[in-house]
Amino acid sequence: MKIKIGVSARHVHLSLDDFKILFGSNHKLTKINDLIQPGEFAAAEMVTIKTEKGQIENVRIIGPIRPYTQVEISKTDAYVLGLNPPVRNSGDLIGSEPITIMTDKGVINKPYGCIIATRHIHIAPDLIKKYKINADKKVKIKIFGEKGGIIDNVHIRVIDNAKYELHLDLDDANAHLLKNGDEGEVLLNE
Repeated sequence: MKIKIGVSARHVHLSLDDFKILFGSNHKLTKINDLIQPGEFAAAEMVTIKTEKGQIENVRIIGPIRPYTQVEISKTDAYVLGLNPPVRNSGDLIGSEPITIMTDKGVINKPYGCIIATRHIHIAPDLIKKYKINADKKVKIKIFGEKGGIIDNVHIRVIDNAKYELHLDLDDANAHLLKNGDEGEVLLNE
């Protein structure tokens, strides 16, 4: 079955407390455009992420505010920062890499919170049944085109009201010459 691909560049999710430190207690997160997944949006606010070995400026915040702060980067970004973050599902942060997040108004030093996000499919519960996908198993994705191939170890994230979409980080997308809106094919593992 076909699936649309969403390419996820480096970004930050912030808790309310961390947001207030970085932008001030009266500042509100400013939506610039909605993302495919319901309720998620790209914010106008950006931060600098930093380690002792490097920094990356103008990293976009993705809203809404979350219960935790998380920095999602690619392996290429990790080289710039001198980090070796684990590949994790969103929210699985214990034991991940430390990171400093900065603006001109504040700085937070997170003892953990920097990850490379797993390849994952967002899917609503009704589509799990319709497509006969086992949410406890990983799937493979066939990529078409000049640099096509098979992407393995794709996690399933069952979320109410989710839009059916594959999320890849920038390194995975670039390796296959993919852009937002391209399509792949889900190959169910036996």
